[in-house]
Amino acid sequence: MIGGRGPGWGVDFGEEGEIPPEASTAGSDAAAGRIVAEAHRTGRPVPPVVLTGGDLARTLGMAQDRKTSPATGAGARFEVDVGAVLIDGRLGWFVAHLVARRSWWRGRLLVAANASFIGRWNAAPRSHPGDGRLDVFDASPPLPVRLAARRRLPSGTHVPHPDITQRRIAAAQYDLDPALDVYLDGVRLGRARTLSLRVEPKALEVWIPAGAQSRPGGP
Repeated sequence: MIGGRGPGWGVDFGEEGEIPPEASTAGSDAAAGRIVAEAHRTGRPVPPVVLTGGDLARTLGMAQDRKTSPATGAGARFEVDVGAVLIDGRLGWFVAHLVARRSWWRGRLLVAANASFIGRWNAAPRSHPGDGRLDVFDASPPLPVRLAARRRLPSGTHVPHPDITQRRIAAAQYDLDPALDVYLDGVRLGRARTLSLRVEPKALEVWIPAGAQSRPGGP
């Protein structure tokens, strides 16, 4: 069993095995996203990816205080979803999260999460990266609500909240007018007015090296 936070987490998610020799290695969500994007743009199959860091790796049980093993040998294998998005007509992919905002402190915030974590924040505590859905949070709360939510984000207790709209989607479109800055896996792509989101179910085979995982249900 890997994790235990929300719907779909259970004993049938993830399996032990030998990391395939053709696997690529990604030390961050952005690096894994680049591997996915490059495969799509060149028409090649997406290779297996060994995660040695990032928010998706943490969601899948990688301990934050342990050194990862080499990207060979034994590991835990997962088939995870990938987020695909048209950003004002420009196609992109993300493995962990999309964030659209001007500022954390004012204006609209929109997060589409395939992973539970954004850095130290447990931003989407019920998000499962293999359930065929993205967890979307859409909010324009006043400053006092933002301050209270920020204090609760590390523990994931900022939701539910009446000022934060939550949806679980396979596909959706969003009008961002006025335009917001869009970040895929932490990398800013630019400012956009429209987003078209969809899930590519089980589009990526990822591996967590043996010895890098925390105990089931742990941080």
